[in-house]
Amino acid sequence: MPLLAFLLIPVGPAAAGTYRLVDGDGTVHFTNAPSEPRYRRMAGVSGTASGWLRLPGVQTSRYSTEIDDAASRYSVPRRLVEAVIRVESGFNASAVSSKGARGLMQLMPQTAAILGVRDVFSPRQNIDGGVRHLRGLMDRYPKNLRLVLAAYNAGEQAVDWYGGVPPYPETQQYVEKVIEEYGGDAGAGLPRSFYRYEQRDGTVVYTNIPPVSRARR
Repeated sequence: MPLLAFLLIPVGPAAAGTYRLVDGDGTVHFTNAPSEPRYRRMAGVSGTASGWLRLPGVQTSRYSTEIDDAASRYSVPRRLVEAVIRVESGFNASAVSSKGARGLMQLMPQTAAILGVRDVFSPRQNIDGGVRHLRGLMDRYPKNLRLVLAAYNAGEQAVDWYGGVPPYPETQQYVEKVIEEYGGDAGAGLPRSFYRYEQRDGTVVYTNIPPVSRARR
């Protein structure tokens, strides 16, 4: 099966087309700023002014169950999960970025391994791992969605080093794009308080409703 690699290059509004290139090994690249003549323009597909691609034929409803399950399990707003997936992969479960991020929520191999994701192209495993990663970042940067998204894109070390959203154009555009998809409000829908507890079987549960006696802030 050919792999998909997304080249997310920030460009101006004039570069509204999307171009496709198939490498000799079958890897498929998409870009809205072709760097060589082998790229071919795709009909009916366009990019946005911020450089993120929208691919045709995306069926978001096919992953509704996986998104609902993970969003509920880790107390992360469903709309936020959908926004991240839309910007990261355009709901393409086979997507592979030029940096090696994979699947619906574009997990890097090292991150996937830490999260225990064995099959990064499995929608259920990828979404569960990506949402669990988001939950961890929400714990680390409470009530600051911009820092959560910046860390998801550029890593916690970069956010901590700069004390905020890193001055990387890709990361800055990514943060704003996800917030736009989420609804335009960096604080909309984020739980103000949440609780974490472990069930007897070891399952970790997050909720904004205080569990009796076992809850801890």
